[in-house]
Amino acid sequence: MTLRANIRAMKGYTPGEQLNDPGIIKLNTNENPYPPSPRVVEAIQRALTANNLRKYPQPLGDQFRQAAAAVLGVDPEAILVGNGSDDLLTILTRAFVPEGGLIASPTPSYILYQSLAEIQGARFQTLRFEADWSRFAEIPAAADITFLPNPNSPSGTVVAPEFLAQLVQKLEPRPLVLDEAYADFADSNGLHQGWSNTPNVILTRSFSKSYALAGIRFGFAIARPVWIREFIKVKDSYNCDVLSLAAATAAIQDQAYFQEIRAKIIATRERCAVQLRALGWDVTPSQANFLWCRRPDRDLKTIYEELKRRKILVRYMSYPVGPTGHDDSPYTGLRISVGTDEEMDRLLAELKAIV
Repeated sequence: MTLRANIRAMKGYTPGEQLNDPGIIKLNTNENPYPPSPRVVEAIQRALTANNLRKYPQPLGDQFRQAAAAVLGVDPEAILVGNGSDDLLTILTRAFVPEGGLIASPTPSYILYQSLAEIQGARFQTLRFEADWSRFAEIPAAADITFLPNPNSPSGTVVAPEFLAQLVQKLEPRPLVLDEAYADFADSNGLHQGWSNTPNVILTRSFSKSYALAGIRFGFAIARPVWIREFIKVKDSYNCDVLSLAAATAAIQDQAYFQEIRAKIIATRERCAVQLRALGWDVTPSQANFLWCRRPDRDLKTIYEELKRRKILVRYMSYPVGPTGHDDSPYTGLRISVGTDEEMDRLLAELKAIV
């Protein structure tokens, strides 16, 4: 068999560690530390019948689209469902990027974008963030698609609204994807700012973070209906199953529970950022459900490994370069997901003992 050369050459995306030890405090993959809405479990139990399981699900997730449209104030026809937001990023790449085309995204950022370029046989251009993470200097007018995670990972930051407006205008008519996996933890987002009505902007969302459904695998995109109709041609026929659709519909309808859990996570995030800074860590102000923590004076890989030995998982991350003004290369840090107050207190105690 002959494998495509670009597939053989690529390294591939490496997900965060998933350990099953019940004693592990897991703060490495930005999962929600709280359970999903009780309505989700009830909805899954109702959907879990022999009759439902033997039939195909709704190909477009019509019930979810109606429920999400009512909550978010958009047209149901403007919503595309996906098997997690990564599925949506794949659909958009397949729809817009030809072989030999160009994908652009900022750095340091989500490394899956590069993997998508490599799978597609496309070129990949990184756009270096400025020191405060609010913008990047070079805008690739020739890119077939530009991915902008907002809030960004690993920093948890959002770009300045005025820069985002300049970026949208500069790229037009080429698409800009606002990857809003963490937008529910931010002060504002693309929907609030009206970007879903812009011809060349596509928003993507995940249910893995704010809705505590990482195990279900569900996400959705918002764009003008004329584009959604084109993306439907590209997606798998039934890319979301009966149980994920039932779970996501119930989750988005329980906004009271969503707001309660969101508030808890944000309060813990802010408290722990202050305490980590008091311990000597450089903590970037976050608009997500994690904290980007750096200590250029310490070997962070060793600290990560010692935390793991003590049954606390965080994400050690290393990039070839950091934002402008950071000359240390490689640019490394610990990305720490916000857990419960008890989990974060344990982390703080262990870090104090280690460092």
